[in-house]
Amino acid sequence: MSLVKFHNFYFRYKGNEIYALNDIKLSIEGDRFILLAGETGSGKTSLIRCMNGLIPQFYTGHYKGMVEVKGRETTSTPIAALSSEVGVVFQNPENQLITMNVEYELAFGLENLGISPKLIKERIQEVVELTEIKNLLSKAPFELSGGEQQRVAIASILILEPKLIILDEPTASLDPLYAQKIINLLKKIQEEKKVTIIISEHRLDLLISLVDEIILMKEGRILIHDSTEKVLESEIFDNLNINKPVIYSIFKQLDLDQKSIPVSLEQALKRCAQKNVK
Repeated sequence: MSLVKFHNFYFRYKGNEIYALNDIKLSIEGDRFILLAGETGSGKTSLIRCMNGLIPQFYTGHYKGMVEVKGRETTSTPIAALSSEVGVVFQNPENQLITMNVEYELAFGLENLGISPKLIKERIQEVVELTEIKNLLSKAPFELSGGEQQRVAIASILILEPKLIILDEPTASLDPLYAQKIINLLKKIQEEKKVTIIISEHRLDLLISLVDEIILMKEGRILIHDSTEKVLESEIFDNLNINKPVIYSIFKQLDLDQKSIPVSLEQALKRCAQKNVK
């Protein structure tokens, strides 16, 4: 069974005559690291809102078709119930942090689920070690930097043990160095926990070498959903008006074996050596 499955899903927001999502057919499987990319206004955030039930339960409007999370329809399953399977970290993590300090933040969701204090303590210790936030436990959310808030928001979702974690522009307010640290942390979580992580992101250079699959969107439609290699080789990716990875752009300009675009610096150097490019 797919983690998330869209069946010919359409949605337009209340008061808007233009569909934000058009005929979405999509299946998300387990243990994958996925990039969601597209031009501004392509529908990425709306797609994310469907996966945890915010569309259409909170963001109302007209819809057709169906979205399922592990076989349960998102239109009729309470958002709280869906949150046990799907966790979302939004672009501004500060808005998700609501308690007095980081330790309380991590315990809050588990306490609401009636988890025993012993198990709460064990889970907190586990996610603190994985996300490397031990030094932040006594701090209030407003005392944290943007990158620290992002780590805590990720930890607060991870502690609930969802099968799917989605992040909407997680590096938007971070400098390149810390942004890469966040992406590397997410890859580490995905590999160790065997969860599926979807990242909606414009800065493709940060994660193109790490993702298993790419979903490309434009004007509310999914243009392609395939392995990273196949998407990079497609004309769809080439023609889309998004910031291309530097390695991709260089190889396109050099006109080197267009059938196979490298996704990492190591691959690029090896290919250049094979082609005697200096």
